[in-house]
Amino acid sequence: MASPPQTDPVRITVSGADDFEGWRESARNLADAGVEPARVVWTVEGSDGDLFAGEAPKPDLAPSFSVPRPFVDLAKAVVCHSDPERFALLYALLWKLRTNRQALEDRADPLVDRLERLAKEVRRDAHKMHAFVRFREVAEEDGGTRFIAWFEPDHHIVRREAGFFVRRFANMRWSILTPELSIHWDGEVVTEGPGAIRADAPDGDPLEETWKTYYASIFNPARLKVKAMTKEMPRKYWRNMPETSLVAPLIAGARARELEMIDRSAGKDGMDAAIAAERRLEPGGNLRAAWEALMTDARSCTRCELYKCGTQTVFGEGPLDARILFVGEQPGDQEDLAGRPFVGPAGQLFNSSLEQAGIDRSQTYVTNAVKHFKFEQRGKRRIHSKPDAGEIEACRWWQEQERALIKPSLTVALGATAARSLTGKTLTISRAREAPLILADGSECWVTVHPSFLLRIPEEDRRAEERTRFVSDLKRIKARSEELSTPA
Repeated sequence: MASPPQTDPVRITVSGADDFEGWRESARNLADAGVEPARVVWTVEGSDGDLFAGEAPKPDLAPSFSVPRPFVDLAKAVVCHSDPERFALLYALLWKLRTNRQALEDRADPLVDRLERLAKEVRRDAHKMHAFVRFREVAEEDGGTRFIAWFEPDHHIVRREAGFFVRRFANMRWSILTPELSIHWDGEVVTEGPGAIRADAPDGDPLEETWKTYYASIFNPARLKVKAMTKEMPRKYWRNMPETSLVAPLIAGARARELEMIDRSAGKDGMDAAIAAERRLEPGGNLRAAWEALMTDARSCTRCELYKCGTQTVFGEGPLDARILFVGEQPGDQEDLAGRPFVGPAGQLFNSSLEQAGIDRSQTYVTNAVKHFKFEQRGKRRIHSKPDAGEIEACRWWQEQERALIKPSLTVALGATAARSLTGKTLTISRAREAPLILADGSECWVTVHPSFLLRIPEEDRRAEERTRFVSDLKRIKARSEELSTPA
């Protein structure tokens, strides 16, 4: 006679609020043991649990099923959410995947929809952390300096995002303090500490006046949308950011500056001209000045060792209201000598392909993921050398500032290095080029090959085939850019 199914609850305690590995191991054991989701009580170590729940089973056999990779990525994000039901929700979906590997593709399923929303909120919180952490310099007892920041995340993202700050600020010692825990980087090792309070972080340093000057110079009243700004930069973060002390007076003065311009035009030429003047309000001197300041700073960049290579920094070029922004890999030999992107053989191929696709290069902004020429010296020749992950990450800041100023409706990654710089991930071009990726700021990124790839193909027939496909990519990009620029 078969034994009746067990109904006693099973308690699972994970070691931390963001313990993905602990959840994954326990969830697999539960699923292999046939424990239904309704029986499982998930708790975090140190929190109150169900004292009468039984212990989790520990099967001796290897896991009996696999899950799609997108589920793992989803789970890693959702585990960092603050929703107390996150572990149970993920296990419920894992239970479905045991018998239906396509369960995650059913976006009409309320469970899948809820988990996707939780993951999106975690990614958005991470984006806020990247954007709104502000370090202040303090002196240490050993005579050195440390940069300290205070941040209040909505979710358990601090450990998850530590690697971002290590890559971005690898050459300085820093600490990020949050109410839940703190992370510290000494230039070699990341360590953790207990949570802190706002008073533990410094209030300001001399660098903040420079930053305020820069922020004021790029503030553009013609593009001011207060609701959109406060949505992207919630007021809860303002007290940690030096530039926000300028926001109120800048907002107050923005409309006054517009009205002054309109009034001047109305007094001179009448109301029709005044209306036309308001419609012509476009990025002006502030935007150009900010871009020129950025380019000047880039010329003295020492973020990685590549500043010792080549002749000069090769910055981007093009109109600052460009709808399409192209990102290549790095300057080549001729670009390094000329100080301009895409002027060598790959640039000539790029230009002719743009022309075939109906894209006017002079109306696009063109830059590179890495701004210095990395090469190997062979006799009198300088041979291109691919930038490594650290160099890409170190230079990523410049590309991000260019995009932040220009705000293109569409960004194009030319090759794997550009794709990694824009997304922070290693991508396969063949898989990524068919549909757009969504960047952290919500804009679209299209991926295609780098023109130099076409030059390296030895077979003439294949080279012609790949060139045709590249032009087709550019035509599709042009059409999409026009769609995005057309008012709904």
